[in-house]
Amino acid sequence: MPKMKSHSGAKKRFRVTATGRVKRAQQGKNHILTKKSRKRKADLRQGAYMGSDKEAATIRTMIQK
Repeated sequence: MPKMKSHSGAKKRFRVTATGRVKRAQQGKNHILTKKSRKRKADLRQGAYMGSDKEAATIRTMIQK
């Protein structure tokens, strides 16, 4: 049986922390930034964790960690 390939898009978007949680970037920080306040953009810089354990498990298999 051949090895599974990891998902290239998921590798770029998610990180697995040392404790095994899946970390992601906040949405809404790519364009139309002029109307967003400095405070809102600063808050968007902080990472977030995946909401559900089921989604996190799926992503962990996609990036194989």
